[in-house]
Amino acid sequence: MNMSNTQIEKKYKPLIIALSIVIPLVVATLFRIKIEGYDTSYLPPIYSFINAIVAILLVFAVVAIKKGNKTLHRKLIRLAILGSLFFLVGYIIYHATSGDTKYGDLNHNGILEDSERALLGNDALFYYFILITHIILSVATIPLILLTYLKGWANNLTAHKKIAKYTFPLWLYVAVTGPIIYLMIRQYY
Repeated sequence: MNMSNTQIEKKYKPLIIALSIVIPLVVATLFRIKIEGYDTSYLPPIYSFINAIVAILLVFAVVAIKKGNKTLHRKLIRLAILGSLFFLVGYIIYHATSGDTKYGDLNHNGILEDSERALLGNDALFYYFILITHIILSVATIPLILLTYLKGWANNLTAHKKIAKYTFPLWLYVAVTGPIIYLMIRQYY
């Protein structure tokens, strides 16, 4: 028996709500766990590159739908979601196996000394603004991405378009700022 569009949305909405709560809680919990003995220093450029690819996929997905190519749009969005999942897995693995990196820690001792802080100037304000907004919006985009996808999948195109107007720029911001954050902090790893 085929489900109606409304039934599809009703069936999967609780899952979206649960994932939107569970994913940030799991990530926050895993940050407290440190697994010793693994060198995952190769991961930040990889997951940052994945984030950049997600940004490109999102732009092409919007171009595809503006041109009326729904099939390509769906494929690109699915790839973007998959890319975001790969990013998240790499990010979690890296942070579960590596110590914190301090922005501005030139001597890599884990302490931001006054001399290092003085060299940063306003760069630190810019970095932390991007980092904080990136983190907040990455949490906020989880339900938006999933709901937008669900509306499209259930063929509720009016609702899909309405929510996509908010989801796209926020998701794009998160995907673009991820690599920017990496480029700014990479010298301090």
